[in-house]
Amino acid sequence: MLHLRSPQMLQMLEKSLRKYLPESLKVYGTVFHMNQGNPFKLKALVDKWPDFNTVIVRPQEQEMTDDLDPHTNTYQIYSKNPKNCLEFLGTPEIINWKQHLQIQSSQSSLNEAIMSIADAKLIKVKRSQSILYMMPQTAKKLVPFLMENTENLHNKPGRPRGINQEMFKLSSLDVTHAALVDKFWHFGGNERSQRFIERCIQIFPSSCLLGPEGTPVSWALMDQTGEMRMAGTVPEYRAQGLISHIIHTQTLVMDELGYPVYNHTDRANKIIQKMSHTLHHVPMPCDWNQWNCVPR
Repeated sequence: MLHLRSPQMLQMLEKSLRKYLPESLKVYGTVFHMNQGNPFKLKALVDKWPDFNTVIVRPQEQEMTDDLDPHTNTYQIYSKNPKNCLEFLGTPEIINWKQHLQIQSSQSSLNEAIMSIADAKLIKVKRSQSILYMMPQTAKKLVPFLMENTENLHNKPGRPRGINQEMFKLSSLDVTHAALVDKFWHFGGNERSQRFIERCIQIFPSSCLLGPEGTPVSWALMDQTGEMRMAGTVPEYRAQGLISHIIHTQTLVMDELGYPVYNHTDRANKIIQKMSHTLHHVPMPCDWNQWNCVPR
């Protein structure tokens, strides 16, 4: 195991991961933000250097003090050879399997190794798989070969439908809005997830629409991997095109900062899939994966 500490090593890692996109996307996005100041205090570990096989990004030990907090205890993994990473993933110094934790990856092929370790260590696992999208400007820059597909010829974001500009005011989220965001987040609904959202709001750019009452009615923000996540609209304001407007706005904000912009959508969420098509989001040939692991 080698901890990549120097800025030069992390920049080399980012450059190397770019060659393996889109399957390396979740780790690439995380390392990209580590090279932008590392606001989440993450560390990158590799099995060897510079010709690594597997890279894991995780919080530093002093950040992972709550054994029951999977939102903090989150690992991003990419492996050039998923079948040969079992020993590395099973090392206690790499992953603390005694904690409640999450593993995120753009590689479905890691499932066999993760489930094998989980069985051996008596870990209960819940896997989530979703459609992974990259925004057109990001895809054009990072994975131009995918844009050669006739279905992905859009090089610019699509336009959302218009909204009532007098009724809704564009703004950004405040940390006091975290409880509202958490309430409607599929992976939220508890104190730990709300703390995670508070941290994301404090550190990263966000966008929201304020309704007539002056409170957010639709929003989008990003996490430590650079992914646009936790977007939502309160029920009474749905079906008005607000979420497409705010995701389009947040995309422009992130793109302006030079960030790689991507997100995921549940396979059952046909409404958001339709919106993604309208906004010219580019579906990736790999999945968004998350494994929630709980010791038995």
